[in-house]
Amino acid sequence: MSDLTPPAAPGAPARQSVWQNWISLAGAIITAGSLFAFLFLLTLDLAGKGERNPYLGILCYLVAPAFLILGIALVLGGAWQQHRLRTRTPDGPAPRLAIDLARPHDRWLLIWFSVGTVAFLLLTSVGSYQTFHYTESVEFCGEVCHKVMQPEFTTYQAGAHARVACVECHIGSGAAWYVKAKVSGLYQVYSVLFHKYEQPIPTPVQNLRPARDTCERCHWPEKYSGSIEVTHHRFLADEENTPYTVRLLVHVGGGSAAHGPVGGIHWHMLVSNKVEYYAADLRRQTIPWIKVTSPDGSVKVFRTDDFKGEPDPKAVRQMDCMDCHNRPAHNYSSPNDSVDEALYLNRIDRTLPGVKRAVVDLLTKTYANEEAATAAIDKGLRQRYAGKPGLDATIVAAQRIYRVNFFPEMKADWSKYPNNIGHLDSDGCFRCHDGKHNLVGDRTKGLSTECVTCHTILAQGAGADLSRVAPEGFPFKHPAGDVPDGMLCTGCHNGKNQDN
Repeated sequence: MSDLTPPAAPGAPARQSVWQNWISLAGAIITAGSLFAFLFLLTLDLAGKGERNPYLGILCYLVAPAFLILGIALVLGGAWQQHRLRTRTPDGPAPRLAIDLARPHDRWLLIWFSVGTVAFLLLTSVGSYQTFHYTESVEFCGEVCHKVMQPEFTTYQAGAHARVACVECHIGSGAAWYVKAKVSGLYQVYSVLFHKYEQPIPTPVQNLRPARDTCERCHWPEKYSGSIEVTHHRFLADEENTPYTVRLLVHVGGGSAAHGPVGGIHWHMLVSNKVEYYAADLRRQTIPWIKVTSPDGSVKVFRTDDFKGEPDPKAVRQMDCMDCHNRPAHNYSSPNDSVDEALYLNRIDRTLPGVKRAVVDLLTKTYANEEAATAAIDKGLRQRYAGKPGLDATIVAAQRIYRVNFFPEMKADWSKYPNNIGHLDSDGCFRCHDGKHNLVGDRTKGLSTECVTCHTILAQGAGADLSRVAPEGFPFKHPAGDVPDGMLCTGCHNGKNQDN
């Protein structure tokens, strides 16, 4: 086939390529910068070996490639635009983009362009690195991205894991869970922007990564802990604020026969025994069905009388650390516990008559916001204890308790987030060990409800009573008198004003 393209006129400049345009040039610069950032972040990710930071994944594998695609799109879009322009006006002059080094002006343009490119790449690498570090910070999670999470951020700062970054528990390492967390977080971003979020934020987190992938990176599940002594310092809600102390051994035990006797609370660990359960509610507080698989493969099923048949297999959960340690970083202390601690540490003056009851009563009232609560606490205590020494410090302590445990704007406090460790203010252990779960096939056998299974009381009371220590243990003596047989602690205790 003959070439029908007319020859260029003698002396006419060569026809400019469609790639020579300002849009394609801008796209090329963005492409170069994003490619450089991707390679830089990829080097950081690979250098991290097994200890990769989860937030590095989105910068390296999502953000940088997104800009790379944008740059390539601009390059192609500029060329396409030039092609269309030539098609519509074949005889018209095309915009020229050319550098002639014979011209001093063009040489200076090239020098400044080169300097700017180097500076751009340098700033890209520094910016990428600093962005990576900022997005993994606690401030980013608690204050910038998740302002609505103020209750969680505040309780986190006062918790036992205050030096553990949010992402280490909520996401963990690896790109797969990182992408899952961020995809599920898209709706959360929408909810925050358009105020569609629930108040309080519901728990537990349904898509939280299994504890074996997060908690167990620091906490060794095979460890044998034995029995650990714990002392609870309590005060009665009487005029004298009478102290009442309980010293007890908590039989933590262990779940691995290779490192000690299998028994105690950590018998439930996913080491030797496999415990599965079905929860009838989203908060996992009502558990009518339990399945235990022993190391020898034998299976036992326990259930309450009101639960018939078998649960949906998709709704059965395998027990892990989070089923008991459900508030490891965001624990909302009850008014009773908070005031007891403040009295023991002398932050609240225990010489003020009935101060425990007075402070707890003020803490548990309903307020519109934090400012209204702190003002009411100040007014209420001053009216009752006007002129008493130690009043100012008591007011400050009571207001602090409210600020770190009560969040009226989000309707969040201890009552909305039960703590499953123990069984005083929430059912906790009694969700299963309540005397109502019987072995299927033998109703004479059920889950243990004996106190000594989990703890032994060494001493209790005040004064001379605390000097009487019994290694074999005392029966628990309730400071307010005897309680009916079979009655659970949560039957009376609700974290408010109880005679502990």
